[in-house]
Amino acid sequence: MIPAIHASPTALKPLDQNNQGTAGKMPRLLAVANQKGGVGKTTTAVNLATALAAVGKRVLLIDLDPQGNASTGLGVKRSDIRKSAYDLIFEEGLNAAELAVPTKVPGLYVVPSSMHLAGAEIELVTAKRREYRLREALRRPLPFDYVITDCPPSLSLVTLNALVAVDAIVVPLQCEFYALEGLSHLVKTIDRVRQHFNPKLDIHGVLLTMYDPRNRLSGAVADDVREFFGEKVYQTVIPRNVRLSEAPSYGLPAIVYDMKCPGARAYIHLASEIIRREKKLLTEQEIQNQNNEHYTKEEAV
Repeated sequence: MIPAIHASPTALKPLDQNNQGTAGKMPRLLAVANQKGGVGKTTTAVNLATALAAVGKRVLLIDLDPQGNASTGLGVKRSDIRKSAYDLIFEEGLNAAELAVPTKVPGLYVVPSSMHLAGAEIELVTAKRREYRLREALRRPLPFDYVITDCPPSLSLVTLNALVAVDAIVVPLQCEFYALEGLSHLVKTIDRVRQHFNPKLDIHGVLLTMYDPRNRLSGAVADDVREFFGEKVYQTVIPRNVRLSEAPSYGLPAIVYDMKCPGARAYIHLASEIIRREKKLLTEQEIQNQNNEHYTKEEAV
């Protein structure tokens, strides 16, 4: 059960990197990605990160979208930004924890966006190891349990950097016909990234968003997606909910703005479902490691 979140100025504490139990381990890296805009990508990134923080996880949200909606949705003022996700990509040796800005949600930090990201696409074209810039910044021990990247609504070099860096992708999918076409392009891109840059990249899950039970099309799209992706589709469905749209204008996640609204409750259930999947994946990995160790010993004998 996820407890209520109390957002207050006392929660705005700087990140203490020297006094964290997670400081010596690799965080779980997730990207919220879909090249189609308007599917609830940023809403998902912000509220998923908030829900994970609410159960005691230390979470860093990286806002890679030049529009900076995830940053403003967490109450970060552009005038207060000194270093951003742009610097994380282009400034070698920079630690993501150094850029972490505290939010009103205890345990949740954000690396804010910057308008400079709008020109990052052009700069990356000639950059060395251009596909690995974000990976080199994040694949290190950090004082977080989860690092979640909110990707721009395009299959750009910035998005590619995120896909190369992370372990898995959460794919928000609006329950409409054209969203299915966009999803097929994203799946092909993920396959190419696996082949050339990140062989362990996986789709963590497909999240059905803006679901309207009164609309037959929503049900038809949901059925088609579940038939194609099977268990990869989360059981949790995010409904159409006006509170989800209102919350960013107050600089708050919907879970803080109105925890009892259907949209907020859905994201709380999503966080619980993701944690269950994570535990299952960890168990499967441990079994695989034990089997590999067993085979290695047998070969040695």
